[in-house]
Amino acid sequence: MTTTATRSVPEASEPTPPDGPRKPPERKRIRPRDFKPSDTALVGITVLSAVCAVWIIFDQLTLLSGVFGFIVVTAVVFLVLYYVLNRQLFGRRVAADRATGALVTMGVMCMIAPLVLLVGYLFVKGLHLLSWHLLTSTQNKVLESCPAGQTCVQPGVFHAIVGTAEQVGFAVLIGVPLGILTAIFLNEIGGRFAQPVRVVVTAMSGLPAIVAGIFIYSIVVIHFGFSGFAGGLALAVLLLPTVTRGTEEVLKIVPNDLREASSALGAPQWRTVWSVVLPTARSGILTAVLLGIAVAIGETAPLLFTVFGSKVTNWNLFNGPQASLPLLIYTSVKSSQSSDVALGYTAALVLFLMVFTVFILARILGSPWLGRTVRSRSNQRMANAAARGVGGGPVN
Repeated sequence: MTTTATRSVPEASEPTPPDGPRKPPERKRIRPRDFKPSDTALVGITVLSAVCAVWIIFDQLTLLSGVFGFIVVTAVVFLVLYYVLNRQLFGRRVAADRATGALVTMGVMCMIAPLVLLVGYLFVKGLHLLSWHLLTSTQNKVLESCPAGQTCVQPGVFHAIVGTAEQVGFAVLIGVPLGILTAIFLNEIGGRFAQPVRVVVTAMSGLPAIVAGIFIYSIVVIHFGFSGFAGGLALAVLLLPTVTRGTEEVLKIVPNDLREASSALGAPQWRTVWSVVLPTARSGILTAVLLGIAVAIGETAPLLFTVFGSKVTNWNLFNGPQASLPLLIYTSVKSSQSSDVALGYTAALVLFLMVFTVFILARILGSPWLGRTVRSRSNQRMANAAARGVGGGPVN
């Protein structure tokens, strides 16, 4: 019996093109820059169609009413129509992408709308009284009601601006360093006392503002009287847990590789925290500090028990009652006089502008661009000093 050996013949393959193997064709992705004017027109037509359809069904056929319900139903109908139209024109993937983008955009608008309405309402109610005289005068010798035919002194809020600046500044001076040091202890050092400290900080986060005012009243005001110092202590109690918790969460996201690299170079722990961890988390720490200032600057309840209020400017933080913008707003809006209510709205606008200015300045001072500029100028000065020490003259 003979066996025949069979040799397997390789199958013929297509010749490889000279420029290399061919790649499968890639599908074109729809990017935000591919959103053309025609797509914008499609959005406008869809919005108009949704409004008309909901108006016919919601208002004419069912006799329903209410602005909120109309807006919600219009948003739902718009999403459905927008998805259907894009699916007919561009396909399922593009339709899903654009419908998701529209949903996210609507969510952002819902988040921004209350802030815009609040700020707009504040400007409408308080802008007409805003003037240089208001910002530079006090309520000293201001009558409750001005008799007809007489020229009366117009009130101002300068004394409240001074009081708020001193009280919040003192609270920041106390609360921010303590909050950052506490966060460093909880995240970088730890130990058996870390858990009790974390529990206390968490409990302080839920502390009502009026309780902080009563606490400072019982230990400071009863013995030394009303003062801006007592108000600053109460605000520091409210500011401290916000700064601590925010800074701790930011320090947790700093990569451990940076700490290990610093330790490998022989740096002690305090040097690692000061030169590596804190500069890396600078932006997040600044955000935590701003949140703490935002919590403290608008509090009124603790100031009722600590600063008492005043109609004249008191520059001494440690002696005598002192005014404050939140306290002035509270007492003015409660007044039966329309002029006092208008002054309260203007004081609220001034407080908003102060907070906005502080936030902008803090963002500018904490920006990476400013940090790079300062470091580059410092390095240039060091290089010039080294060059003068070696060559006797500055480097051009």
